[in-house]
Amino acid sequence: MSAATRSASPRHALGLGLLLLVTLVWGSTFAVVKTATDTLHPATLIFWRFAVGTLCLLPLLLWRGGRQAPVPSGRPRHLWLDGLLLGGWLIAGYGTQTIALSSTSANRAAFITALSVVLVPLWQAVVARKRLRVALWGAVVLAVFGLALLSWEGGRLVIGDVWALGCAVTYAGFILSLERTSRHHAALPFTVAQLLWVTVLAGAWMLLARAAPLPAPESWGPLLYLGVAATALTTLLQTLGQRWVSASEASVIYALEPVSASIFSYFLLGERVYLRGFLGGAMVVAATVLSQFGGGQQEEEGAEAAKTGEPVR
Repeated sequence: MSAATRSASPRHALGLGLLLLVTLVWGSTFAVVKTATDTLHPATLIFWRFAVGTLCLLPLLLWRGGRQAPVPSGRPRHLWLDGLLLGGWLIAGYGTQTIALSSTSANRAAFITALSVVLVPLWQAVVARKRLRVALWGAVVLAVFGLALLSWEGGRLVIGDVWALGCAVTYAGFILSLERTSRHHAALPFTVAQLLWVTVLAGAWMLLARAAPLPAPESWGPLLYLGVAATALTTLLQTLGQRWVSASEASVIYALEPVSASIFSYFLLGERVYLRGFLGGAMVVAATVLSQFGGGQQEEEGAEAAKTGEPVR
């Protein structure tokens, strides 16, 4: 399917809309998670967040019978092995992000995490052993200067900023892995498999860290929001959306996340972005968009599921 044909596809348009909604919800989570880390260990927060998300989707999965969509091409892939792969990337991403928010501002964490968008085409170009185009080099330079301005406004770099950078790296891996695997499975069973694996891995982390397993009563409000809206709903919509949208297109949409996070952080936490932070954040967002013109990769396979017309289960 050509890029022009894909862009005209109703499923492609729906996929773009779903990923936009996902990005807006994600933006709200930085302020919510930062507040929750005041009373919850990161492992406990992630365990209950994903446990709630899994429980939300299990009745729907059982009602639908847990059927998988037919594999459109190639050899069949194992649902639970792919779920483990994606679950590993997810807990690495959410874990580093949650730890980051315990010691850095929600604004800075959001903009640093947005570098995952720059890393996607960079990673693809390196793996494919292709020359990096000028646009991608420009995106990297913009991102570095943007981070410098963000750091300058908020004071010296703290350990939370390093964790946020780790989140950017691991989430880039998740985006690429999701693109390769999502079209081989029905959205709902694959989403549940991912969430269940993250819950198991977070539970093991919680035991190893000897973290308190039960949240305080005042923590359940944020946990329910994170579990229902920001985990179950967004993971399902993202898994569905990226069946019809390529990884590079999805990355451009995800570039809006720090903008959304800044708005929510202002209203929920009172965090302000001043001139240097605004310029730095703008450079990071510009870098994420520019990076999509510099990878040199062909992303035609991203909407292969739309060609088959397979039903969503």
